Amino acid sequence: MRRSTQALIGHWDRMAPRYDARTAVIERRVLAESRRWVCSRARGVTLELAIGTGANLPYYPPDVALTGIDWSDAMLAVAREHAGQLRPDAVLQQADVTALPFPDSSFDTVLSTFAMCCVPDDRAVLGEALRVLRPDGRLLLADHVAASGRVLRGLQRVAELVSVPVQGEHFTRRPLVTLGTLDADVVDSERLTRGTIERLHARPVAQ
Repeated sequence: MRRSTQALIGHWDRMAPRYDARTAVIERRVLAESRRWVCSRARGVTLELAIGTGANLPYYPPDVALTGIDWSDAMLAVAREHAGQLRPDAVLQQADVTALPFPDSSFDTVLSTFAMCCVPDDRAVLGEALRVLRPDGRLLLADHVAASGRVLRGLQRVAELVSVPVQGEHFTRRPLVTLGTLDADVVDSERLTRGTIERLHARPVAQ
């Protein structure tokens, strides 16, 4: 059973004070390189979806104009502390990634890292990301996804029996496949760690 949005927000609010400490090892050994891969490709007016505690802030080019959103005020409070040191010009605000409070074609870049696994409706989020991108814009993603191998993928499905109802976390989604059902072209993609992490660069389909 899928948890309600409010319950999920409550989960992340409770996690916020200790999130960075709990994820420090996996961040350093596994996630940081994908964050660098994604953020280094950001250009111009940039929107980060589900900015969390601001783990991506060190990796952006200095000339990016950054807006970051998250549904958890507690996570944003931590991100604001980090931004004060790393990127004081960033605009951070609470918002729903499935209904972005921005007009069409507002951003040169929209990106998200390790968050499509945790949103209730990843297709709705990706649709909104494409909506607010300019026609020549960049959609940049990294996430943990369904593994390449059958055995590991089966273990991920077993893990989801607990992770989805408890904290809304999916291990077998794959944003690249979902983008194939939307108006997007994939420019570049890579899979790592037995296929369990995928990072990609996509763009809106020219209308």
